[in-house]
Amino acid sequence: MNFRPLYDRVVVRRLEEEEKTAGGIIIPDTAKEKPSQGKVMSAGPGLPDENGKFRSLQVKEGDKILFGKWSGSEVTIEGEDLLVMKESDILGVLA
Repeated sequence: MNFRPLYDRVVVRRLEEEEKTAGGIIIPDTAKEKPSQGKVMSAGPGLPDENGKFRSLQVKEGDKILFGKWSGSEVTIEGEDLLVMKESDILGVLA
């Protein structure tokens, strides 16, 4: 990827959710919500502290994360739709 996020920002690829419910009902595209799970594709160096040293982020490339419904900014990088968000928009890392 030819994009490097700055400071505490991360680049996230949304993970697709199931196309049908637990009961077997298929959800049409028009009724689907955008997934709130994703995979971290790239992470910035973190925020600088008082001494100018960068505090590393809690997430790293490859982590599967959960984020808020309205988190991040949608961007297209190399023809792929991705999200760029601050680390504080991430709710947690999925195991």
